[in-house]
Amino acid sequence: MTQTRCGYVALIGAPNAGKSTITNNFVGSKVSIVTPKAQTTRTTVKGIGVYDNTQIIFLDTPGIFAPKRRLDRAMVAQAWNGFGDADINVLVVDARRGMNEETSAIIDELIKRNARAVLAFNKIDLMSEEELQTLKEEFENIFEFDAVFAFSAQSGDHITDFYQYLADNLPISPWYYPEEQMSDMPLRLLAAEVVREKLFLNLRQELPYALTVEPEVWDHKEDGSIRAEMTIYVAREGQKTIVLGKNGAMIKKIGQSARLELEELLEERIHLFLFVKVRENWAEDPARYADWGLNYKA
Repeated sequence: MTQTRCGYVALIGAPNAGKSTITNNFVGSKVSIVTPKAQTTRTTVKGIGVYDNTQIIFLDTPGIFAPKRRLDRAMVAQAWNGFGDADINVLVVDARRGMNEETSAIIDELIKRNARAVLAFNKIDLMSEEELQTLKEEFENIFEFDAVFAFSAQSGDHITDFYQYLADNLPISPWYYPEEQMSDMPLRLLAAEVVREKLFLNLRQELPYALTVEPEVWDHKEDGSIRAEMTIYVAREGQKTIVLGKNGAMIKKIGQSARLELEELLEERIHLFLFVKVRENWAEDPARYADWGLNYKA
């Protein structure tokens, strides 16, 4: 019988380093939302796939930054929890940004914890070999990494060596999940995340950080379709007006975009209904944290 391996790989790093893009690239489907804006991921998302005879379970954690609000603290705590749960920890760095304040603080924490980690430089497009070598030396002078990789997760260039390393170094074990499973996130939460991604992509400045999306109904109909109802909570009446748009144009655009993507992802017909409600202190409501597995008291 062929020997199998299985284990958890925590992807940690500063916001927008490309952790979600790595997860989606490996799984071959979207399990984490991806936007050009930082701090998009709010909870740890599991992306599950097989490489050779190894089932790799990526823990796509929220970006680590200096928290200011309760939600920020909960997100950062969740990231370090993922780090503690993993067999292999990977520090993902946006190679174009290099050693910034946030990444430096993460390395300080790794040193404090006497931790082991792999270094993955992402977004190496347009970088020369000389620039990349200088960057590697800068990081290796500060911390002794188990291995160092450089790739573009978006294009997939040079990423197979990274996957092969993980496949070879995870524990000998039966697989934890069925071969075809790509995530353990309930579909209703995945759908809410897709809606939140569309809000991030379509709304300006800080507004996406001031809202959350909660799945209210996820109902399988007799004809095989799904009725999905989502509530978008905002903090102020003025934000509700922006999300709705003139004559409801913005919410219609977001709903249509999310529905089309969900139908493609799930290969099922989706009837998506979006509602916008004002809840001034939604970020202080423990119930909003429980669904996403975040620690309200972090």
